[in-house]
Amino acid sequence: MKPLFVLLVTFGLLMLATYFAQGQANAVFSGNVAMAVMLLFTGTAHFTLTQGMVLMLPAWLPAKKTWVYFTGVLELIAAIGLLIPTLRILVAWPLIAFFVLILPANIHAALHQIDYQKGTTDGPGPRYLWFRIPLQLLFIVWVWYFSWTLPLWISVLGPFATPHP
Repeated sequence: MKPLFVLLVTFGLLMLATYFAQGQANAVFSGNVAMAVMLLFTGTAHFTLTQGMVLMLPAWLPAKKTWVYFTGVLELIAAIGLLIPTLRILVAWPLIAFFVLILPANIHAALHQIDYQKGTTDGPGPRYLWFRIPLQLLFIVWVWYFSWTLPLWISVLGPFATPHP
């Protein structure tokens, strides 16, 4: 829930800020920076909530703590990449793949009632998947839309993409 809050509030504030600063809201900028801020938030959590995130991983996976740190670093790198327009598309597709690949860890955590924030096994359980799976899909669509589709649409339509005074 917190990552969604960070994503949406950051996006809303940036849309307002770009509207007031430029006379027009900048959705590409706002969408990418909002995802970057969310990734900084979640990537940092890999280093502060490590024990709980280790519990999210299946028993058969070796070096769990290393995987948690590694995925945290990946999120931080992706956040930086989304902030650089020339790298954005190169970061978008691997980030989408990353969001797909980490979904099984979230499913595993829900089925085993892992509360990664506390590092305990008294989490909400499978009902959490009703929120988490659509949230993961939102992250995937968000990256696809703001990092690839919307910029492509704007570049193709050029002057027709923005209103004229």
